[in-house]
Amino acid sequence: MDILTVLRNGGLFLGLLVPLVVIHELGHFLAAKAFGIKVLEFGVGFPPRIKGATWKRGETEYTLNWLPIGGFVRLLGEEDPSDPRSLAAAPRWKRLTVMFAGVFMNIVLAIFLLAVGFMIPRERSLALAQVTQVAAGSPAAQAEITGEMRNGAVPAQGLQPGDIVMRVEGREIKNTSELIYANRLHLGETQSWVINRGGSILTAHVYARWHPPTGQGPTGIRVGAPATCSGLDDQGNPTGCTPLYPYTETVWYWPWNAVPKAFESLADTVILTKNELQVRFGGGGGGSGDSEPAFQGPVGIADTTGAIVDQAGWRALVELAALLSLNLGVFNALPLPMLDGGRMFFVFVEILRGGRRISPEKEALVHFAGFVLLMFTVLVITYFDIARLVS
Repeated sequence: MDILTVLRNGGLFLGLLVPLVVIHELGHFLAAKAFGIKVLEFGVGFPPRIKGATWKRGETEYTLNWLPIGGFVRLLGEEDPSDPRSLAAAPRWKRLTVMFAGVFMNIVLAIFLLAVGFMIPRERSLALAQVTQVAAGSPAAQAEITGEMRNGAVPAQGLQPGDIVMRVEGREIKNTSELIYANRLHLGETQSWVINRGGSILTAHVYARWHPPTGQGPTGIRVGAPATCSGLDDQGNPTGCTPLYPYTETVWYWPWNAVPKAFESLADTVILTKNELQVRFGGGGGGSGDSEPAFQGPVGIADTTGAIVDQAGWRALVELAALLSLNLGVFNALPLPMLDGGRMFFVFVEILRGGRRISPEKEALVHFAGFVLLMFTVLVITYFDIARLVS
């Protein structure tokens, strides 16, 4: 990978990350200001400060810093309640609100960006999704097929090459990507598919496995767009194939339709993320035999950002920003030291202890240890990202 590509991908990633983090911190800032909690500093980037790029308005300093990897808000007394205007001195519900405000802003931003994405016109392929191969012994081969053929005959059981998938769990399917997406939303379930078999509309009940054998998908089928082919190669594979339905449609939504779609997409994203984590922590990938890493750090995400722009254009970048915003919010909500969720955890412990606090020194030490561990983890993942990219 040449240096210009690295710089471009890095610039694209930072152009996404910094606004997402700043908006996250803006949530803390606005909530703290609303409750009268003293905000010492609102910084864009991380220190050292850029000389001359510091402003003070009221009691808060606003700074620009040299490390462009996010932003921060520094509140008075985050663990020490000795000052009445400190965060730690505020009532518990106010502290929880301030801590959760950043997560809330990221979720709102994700919904907004998804809605914007739905309002931008895009081309949707209408090539359809046809079963081209069924693995022996797979869930697809054992699928229960209900309905009746056009001639009144009972349909053969199991999915068959040539079947066209029209719906999965009520979701319309117009191309192979939509079939894969719908399938992965319902891993571990017996899915209801509407299929077209030779002009007969049938229902297939297909189980989607969590950990299929290498080279097979969750259901054990290969899919492609229906096509006409002119010949076969030496291995018997079709050659000179032309799609039967090389059509597309332009899809976009008015704002009042885009917002509900954004909520649906957000829910889908949460399910897909949960399923992907369950697959990976369960000891297997998606069964495709790929070598994608289980986790990526900043370098890996930056490389992915550039690839998305190259392959899918700028509209996909809006959707990636929405996904990153959601992930940033969810990650910060985890009950881990140093993160917002970790700080909220200490408040809940205080509630369970009848209002007795853990000492500020001990809480600060736990958060510092969490910061060190997080930075070490990021460095390790970044090392493997770089090694993968240069290999």
